[in-house]
Amino acid sequence: MNDIRRYEYLFLGGGKGGKSLAMDLARHGKRVAVIERGLIGGSCINIACIPSKTLIQNARNMHVRRAFGRDPDIVADMIKVSANVQNVVRGMIELNHQGFVKSGLELVIGVGRFVAPRRISVRLDDGTEQVFEGDNVYINTGTTATVPDIPGLKDASPLTHVEALRLESLPSHLIVLGGGYIGLEMAQAYRRLGSEVTLVHNASRLVEREDEDVSAEIEHAFKDEAIELRLGTRAVEVRGRSGEGVTVHLDNGAVVAGSHILVATGRKALTTGIGLDLAGVEVDGRGFIKVDDKLATTAERTWAIGEVAGTPMFTHASFDDYRILKAGIDGHPVSTSTRVIPYALFIDPELGRIGLSENQAKAQGTPVRVARLPMAAVPRARTNGATRGFMKALVDPRDGQILGFTMVGTAAGEVMSVAQMAMLGKLPYTSVRDAIIAHPLLAEGLNLLFATLP
Repeated sequence: MNDIRRYEYLFLGGGKGGKSLAMDLARHGKRVAVIERGLIGGSCINIACIPSKTLIQNARNMHVRRAFGRDPDIVADMIKVSANVQNVVRGMIELNHQGFVKSGLELVIGVGRFVAPRRISVRLDDGTEQVFEGDNVYINTGTTATVPDIPGLKDASPLTHVEALRLESLPSHLIVLGGGYIGLEMAQAYRRLGSEVTLVHNASRLVEREDEDVSAEIEHAFKDEAIELRLGTRAVEVRGRSGEGVTVHLDNGAVVAGSHILVATGRKALTTGIGLDLAGVEVDGRGFIKVDDKLATTAERTWAIGEVAGTPMFTHASFDDYRILKAGIDGHPVSTSTRVIPYALFIDPELGRIGLSENQAKAQGTPVRVARLPMAAVPRARTNGATRGFMKALVDPRDGQILGFTMVGTAAGEVMSVAQMAMLGKLPYTSVRDAIIAHPLLAEGLNLLFATLP
């Protein structure tokens, strides 16, 4: 084993938050190393956000061609779709690699594990091992898809989102287990690419953490696209092999047959087998690293970033972890406890939400006024031929501040961001109601939404 290589800042994993902090520190002259298994730029670029949204755009293009009668029976050429997805991914990887080089950090490709506090042994690509030590260490290893312990499922070699984003042949009938974000996005994308799709979800409605009206709107949209929904039921046995033919037996006695099966039932932290016990880093009952509101772990001068620290599983949330850690380094500590994280679900109609939902307000006993507007009332939605959905806002009855915003409709995430700015500025809803928003933008719907409150 070679001599120990020492750094001021050492990162295990290079996801969004970690790579951003590492590059920032390196640009300021610090000695920094990032140990990465091979996903240069993190999972978002390689196997999550970027490839999935590229696949979804390909599917959307197919859907538009059918909707306007140009090619009513067209199905996707998955070799071309896969090539397009991978071209976008390769471009983003190269941009990130250039950023690493320009920043001056050292990128180490290999598999790392702790052998002592702030000391990591890395098996490099050539089979040799090298030990790295950091004055300050950051764990940014992320999460991976879980495969439930259902009889026959693992033997069926199911797809996860990783394999689903790289398929070069179109499933004739895709069975999706799970009605969360990944399951919904992949189900609709593959339906639009030309597959028959059945979605199996154990809850009684989709996106069950959202209000009931949100679930109903999305369910109606999926049914209109002939996506078969099997809700309130779960798989109890799987037979066959994904890609060759599978049957899924449900707890209500029904059987679903398909060509492929995709598992989208949750994610687990990548904390097993990396020596956290030797590092003095504790994990919770689910395997996520325990951190305080400054993202510090139970080990001295050791922090965790992103999903592995229990941060909500969004790239923008991981990037906010970077901001919090950078503020701590700069001597201006910021807490995770007060942040409000927005999110979007990239289906049609799109879902965007920030702050409280109606169900949350009721559960907390928070009094609110509710403004609601159908998308059909928004002029731009009509010109776009996309009138499905609604906007909804929760307003504090005392001072008129906006406590939450939900939109189901085209470009929901973009409009949500406008509402988010008003919330950050603690503006009363009347300021948004009376703002001069250009016509005809979808954001103009905010004028109309808040005008519904007397």
